Amino acid sequence: MSPSLRVAAALGVLCSFPVTLDAELPSFVDRAGALGLTRIHTGGSPQKGYIVEAKGGGVAVIDFDNDGDQDLYWVNGATIAAPDQGGGNALYRNDGTQFADVGPALGASGRGWGMGATSADFDNDGDQDLYLTNLRHNTLYRNDVIQSPDGMLRFADIAGRAGVAMPRWSTGAAWADFDLDGDLDLYVANYVEFATDAIERLGAQWQGVEVFVGPRSLPAAPDVLYRNDGDEKFADVTVWARLNHPSPGYGLGVVFADGDGDGWPDLFVANDSSPNFFYRNRGDGRFTDQSLPARLAYGRGGQIQAGMGVAWGDADGDGRPDLFATHFEGEYNTLYRNEGGHYADVSAEAGLAAPSLSQVGFGTSFFDSDNDGDLDLLVANGHVYPQIDRAGSGSAYAQPDHLYENLGDGRFTLRPHTTAARVSRGAATVDYDDDGDLDLFISHLNDRPALLRNDGGNRHNWLGVKLTGTLSNRDGVGARVRLVAGDRAQFRDLLCGGSFLSSADKRLHFGLGSLSSIDTLEVHWPHRRIQRFSNIAVNRYLAIEEGTADALLDGD
Repeated sequence: MSPSLRVAAALGVLCSFPVTLDAELPSFVDRAGALGLTRIHTGGSPQKGYIVEAKGGGVAVIDFDNDGDQDLYWVNGATIAAPDQGGGNALYRNDGTQFADVGPALGASGRGWGMGATSADFDNDGDQDLYLTNLRHNTLYRNDVIQSPDGMLRFADIAGRAGVAMPRWSTGAAWADFDLDGDLDLYVANYVEFATDAIERLGAQWQGVEVFVGPRSLPAAPDVLYRNDGDEKFADVTVWARLNHPSPGYGLGVVFADGDGDGWPDLFVANDSSPNFFYRNRGDGRFTDQSLPARLAYGRGGQIQAGMGVAWGDADGDGRPDLFATHFEGEYNTLYRNEGGHYADVSAEAGLAAPSLSQVGFGTSFFDSDNDGDLDLLVANGHVYPQIDRAGSGSAYAQPDHLYENLGDGRFTLRPHTTAARVSRGAATVDYDDDGDLDLFISHLNDRPALLRNDGGNRHNWLGVKLTGTLSNRDGVGARVRLVAGDRAQFRDLLCGGSFLSSADKRLHFGLGSLSSIDTLEVHWPHRRIQRFSNIAVNRYLAIEEGTADALLDGD
């Protein structure tokens, strides 16, 4: 019996997951090529002789020019022969009907071997900046809203003088105001100490074929927490904040989220082939390692899993957001149900274990694909070993992405595949066409990305919310929005990071089904202010500014 089948049998869920054929569900159509997203990712050699060639491919949603259209940032890689040269990232400007790569013109093409991207207004000046993780020397692009002679905006790399360049192989990054001082701080996950002259090419074995040397044979690189001290300066406070783990993990997916509802952002790091980290924010600028007490360090059987991507959302509608992590072939993806202070692995009960066993999951997101009021789940799949196609494991290098429909009670069903199998990595949700349903932006190794337009998700009603902080950080990252309509309450947390090396549309999205009005909308700001609104019309984007009497405005 294969490892995948043994795990499935042990879980008691082999072949138990249903497949939905509901004709009312939306379909997803890849519009990337037609809309101009045609750049091809450079990710080393086709054989993937070194581990770095199998990583990267992050994406970010960013309205960099403040025109209301969501633009897209796509991270490119490089080659082993010229790792510092890089293939050049793309900043795709959305003009409402088409996308154009304006990265070179705006000085935002990145450098070296790119890994991930996050967009955040770190300096609270009203425009979105970019932080890019790389194989070496990360980039902090400050968005300079200064009209140049050609009428375009410019970016300036200030990572060196800001103190966040990080001369290591960095992967996931997440922004949050961990000390609630009104500006965004930055956590950077690092992966391994990597040098090709110290590693044999294709120096390991998997399923009887030669593959690259994996992380367990390499030294783990420690992560870093940067505190934003204003004036474009960051301080490394990792040790002071008690985040200097004595056994560094192979960090990939990162998310700041308030796990216990006390208003302070906690921290989860999905580690590859090493125990995950979960740190509770004490509220005094320091953290306590709760990985083991919270039951998030290992899988259900106490096994180490290969953590890749991470998603945060209320999967079962009980008001407590849950945590989801993607893993390697033979390791099921894990849904950790939030039980208040600790978590329970309910992957099998939720129908998410068995479908994932033959896949390698990377980017992931909870989102309401059909606007019915509960959160569905995206998992972007793709193996790391091209050699797997001839290994006889039952898996494949190119794999279909998975979309799980939420049945409304915390259980999920895998929808039929509608897109071609590819080698997916980063993924983000975005309503790029502003039609009220969420689309998907997914990167692929050595291939162009996919922009999957959601067709039919807006048959149901919806509401979008764009937050602007005043006392809180300007992005409103860390805010929790509670929406009550009919007999259901929904919650959304505004996060910056997560998935796999990516960051999503910051406008919070609520599906409403057939409900035509909203009874109550509450915004719980990071700075502890609560704003309440009632009798809100649906099918529109609202802009809410913290502390303003007439804060509820049309967002178009």
